[in-house]
Amino acid sequence: MARYGKKAQSKVKRAMHERKRGTLRSGSSGKRVTSRKQAIAIGLSEARRAGGKVPARSSRSRSRSRTRTRSTSSSSSRSRKS
Repeated sequence: MARYGKKAQSKVKRAMHERKRGTLRSGSSGKRVTSRKQAIAIGLSEARRAGGKVPARSSRSRSRSRTRTRSTSSSSSRSRKS
């Protein structure tokens, strides 16, 4: 049985083409994406949102992103106090 559906394939393909052309941008920051791995991750994320057949994110990457957001938000609140 296939892990990924057609929707995931098309979203990743589109993201890779945009990366090659230099038009793929990351989420909130809007910076240009140059990494192949990041382009694939963006395509899979979009396929998940669109309801495509894509496995869930790994627990390792989920926990890593949670700690990053916590550390950045706590450091910014510290700088405001002083």
